[in-house]
Amino acid sequence: MKIVVFIYSMHGGGAERVTANLANEWAALGWEVTVVTLTAGVGDVYPFHPGVKRIELGLAGGVEGGGIVRTALSNLKRVLAFRKVLREVKPTVALGVMATANVLAVLAGIGLPYKIIASEHTHPPRAPLTPFWERLRLLTYRFADKVVALTDETREWIETHCRCTDVKVIPPPFTLPIALTNPVIEPRSVVGDERRVLLAVGRLSPEKGFDSLIDAFKKIAGALPQWDLVIVGEGQARAGLERRVDEAKLHGRVFLPGRAGNVADWYERADLYVLSSHFEGFSMTLVEAMASGCAAVSYDCDSGPRVIVTHGTNGLLVNPVGDASALAKSLESLMKDDAERHRMALCATSVNETFALPKTIALWQEVFEESGVTVPRRADLRVPAVER
Repeated sequence: MKIVVFIYSMHGGGAERVTANLANEWAALGWEVTVVTLTAGVGDVYPFHPGVKRIELGLAGGVEGGGIVRTALSNLKRVLAFRKVLREVKPTVALGVMATANVLAVLAGIGLPYKIIASEHTHPPRAPLTPFWERLRLLTYRFADKVVALTDETREWIETHCRCTDVKVIPPPFTLPIALTNPVIEPRSVVGDERRVLLAVGRLSPEKGFDSLIDAFKKIAGALPQWDLVIVGEGQARAGLERRVDEAKLHGRVFLPGRAGNVADWYERADLYVLSSHFEGFSMTLVEAMASGCAAVSYDCDSGPRVIVTHGTNGLLVNPVGDASALAKSLESLMKDDAERHRMALCATSVNETFALPKTIALWQEVFEESGVTVPRRADLRVPAVER
């Protein structure tokens, strides 16, 4: 069994972590796995199984703002480069990860005897592409041998708008312990042991809603003097968020330490987890935090949180999305109630079973088989997926 996985980059993010987890598990089964990226020259954030091969095309960037002709020619070059990889590797299956890679993979596979599978990692209505890519997604997805979505809502959108049939829903693969990468930021270096921590993890970008989270924390910080807010992540919104903290006079109460490769230590340190996103494809950080024993408060955004959080059982879902006052009210209710927060935290660990890695791998094997591939069952070849 040969699998080629095609993704824009492996520089960090939810889809990139999913790619690493899948590639590692398939390699551990003894399958030949190659991960291909458009980017080159920057190290991978997530560790790979020694058996995973890497190919960097070095064709990222240089497209935006160049007009339709330049855009088309640049992407034709990408298609031809990936087509060359397919001809050389001769995979049983080629898997695209995220919309642009899916489109390029489908086009590269035209006329070749390899199964092409597209996997969508966002909820398209809430994360629209440029008109160029949106049109190509609508035109090409139907020609993939199989399309995979993270949630039923996304499946329904793809089937309706891309004219695809029988789209498969597979949640992201999840496994404990969470792999340790660099950089390491020790929680104790940011907050004291005596402090209680409200934790958020994610890229510092507008859709993550960290501005709303800071506003919500401002409303309750005075009533909860023992609590601090820590937002672990990095991104282009940092300057704006730092200004917001300054304006709210929350120095010493809100911390933005950057991206941490030891995120598991932060989940363990947290007393409560919060997801403030305006939209999510699924939210791996929410699953990771809950699996690590954190109760969670999340905006009820499209499309992942309501699949993960059972309101009132293992966390709270907040409506309307983006309403800082509503978020503050839900956060305060759990931050002030140790017993209820502890009860929900105990229930939160059930996501370990719900999204267990073996279940996810089995669903992917079904997708391969439904696309016409005979999947070898070689459990005897299984070795540890990656050193942790």
